[in-house]
Amino acid sequence: MNYFVTGTDTGVGKTLISCALLHGFAAQGRRVVGMKPVAAGCADGGQHEDVRQLRAAANVLASGGQINPYCFMQAVAPLLAARFVGVSINFARIVESFSELNAQADVVIVEGVGGFRVPLNDEQDSADMAEQLGLPFILVVGMRLGCLNHALLTAEAIAARGLTLAGWVANVLDENMAMLDENIAALEQRIGAPLLGVVPCQAHQPDAREVASLLDLALLEQADLHD
Repeated sequence: MNYFVTGTDTGVGKTLISCALLHGFAAQGRRVVGMKPVAAGCADGGQHEDVRQLRAAANVLASGGQINPYCFMQAVAPLLAARFVGVSINFARIVESFSELNAQADVVIVEGVGGFRVPLNDEQDSADMAEQLGLPFILVVGMRLGCLNHALLTAEAIAARGLTLAGWVANVLDENMAMLDENIAALEQRIGAPLLGVVPCQAHQPDAREVASLLDLALLEQADLHD
């Protein structure tokens, strides 16, 4: 019951959906914890806002180093942020932290950085990291103009690596998006994984507990049984 949450781009709601998944599984009585292997744009001496939200949504206590092995101050691409401080992102450290979390929880939700293929070091990207963790994916599609192409390319890239797309979430970013329902239907027809839920555009600070009620986690369990 561990999942890797990726998105069609940066700023599409991966953290919101990751936290909603944590709340949803916790409501089932499971021990849950979130992980953000790499984050950029961390406050000086503090933690990244995404990490803070993931920790708040969990019911398993874990160290900051386990949840977020790599945190960089510069709010730029992780490769550049790491290079700025003379650090190389080592996947072995990330895998070790994940294993520690996995030993403490029933469900680990790993939130990626940016989209599916974000460079993390000179030779590897976020897709390589996800492949090493070997987790099924949940894709967050930011519903706005251009999302069809981004969503289908991401789903295709996941399949090309022999990885599993367990489900996807339509997160509405543009409340005035033309033909929203038709766009969602087009993706349902083409993505070979269940639509877990549609999250309306959030006018105010979104509540991950409320969003959890919009997600059908039973679809994930059915996919696991099928596999």
